[in-house]
Amino acid sequence: MKSIVIYHNPKCSKSRKALEYIKNKNITPKIKLYLEEEITVKEIKNLLKILSIKPIDLIRQHEEEFESYRNKELSDEEIFTLLIKYPKLIERPIIVSDNKAILGRPPEKVLDII
Repeated sequence: MKSIVIYHNPKCSKSRKALEYIKNKNITPKIKLYLEEEITVKEIKNLLKILSIKPIDLIRQHEEEFESYRNKELSDEEIFTLLIKYPKLIERPIIVSDNKAILGRPPEKVLDII
């Protein structure tokens, strides 16, 4: 059986829906509550690698915490600092299965990885 991890925000309807899809397949994922649990730069870099996206693509750019940075050219390191300081900026949900990962937007995309 696959090992599934979901980077989950229970307040997010898309994250809740993705988790529901996983559980409906009789899979019990490891749930990473990244707003409550520590997330490291190393962990973010690993997610980016397996998602095959750039750091800026992991940012929820319409969040209030990002407003003052929106029109600035940010380095990857500056983005990592922002994501650690404001984990709410991390796009969600992220579903990891073995060495594959997806952003669960729309939530139905989770079916591609499970």
